[in-house]
Amino acid sequence: MAPRTWLITGCSSGFGRHLAAVVLERGDRLVATARRPETLDDLVAQDPDRVLAVALDVTRPEHPAAAVAAAEARFGAVDALVNNAGFGSVGAIEEIEPEHLREVMETMFFGPIALTQAVLPGMRARGAGAVVQISSMGGQLSPPGFGAYCAAKFALEAASESLAAEVAPLGLHVVIVEPG
Repeated sequence: MAPRTWLITGCSSGFGRHLAAVVLERGDRLVATARRPETLDDLVAQDPDRVLAVALDVTRPEHPAAAVAAAEARFGAVDALVNNAGFGSVGAIEEIEPEHLREVMETMFFGPIALTQAVLPGMRARGAGAVVQISSMGGQLSPPGFGAYCAAKFALEAASESLAAEVAPLGLHVVIVEPG
């Protein structure tokens, strides 16, 4: 099987870093992204021909399309997008600052949607591809103190369920991963 090209957000640590390592172990190509791409130097050093590090802040509207364009310019296509970038948010709804809520939603909802929209034309043209949305149990349950985080994950899951039905006839796949 030919190597696939994976674009993974949030590769500086956690699930993104671990998944990046797995992609390289499989022999696939990797577009590793992080707000600070220098945190990805060790990944690039492993195999510069198969790894491209790209600066990506999913909250900046111009970044998603630029990251996908860089991936396509280097490797020709993105076969799998993994929307992993995120962070925890704890606090009562009554006390959440509006700016913080917007940051949570930009990072874990609007950013992944923008990246998904950026990869879909290429996937549609090839009739193949996968979008993997890293959610959490917070996309199904919302305990006290986690309202902002869970709101973003619920929104991502709702949009992803709709997207899955929209793109299935095109041969594309959408996967929601709920760690926890």
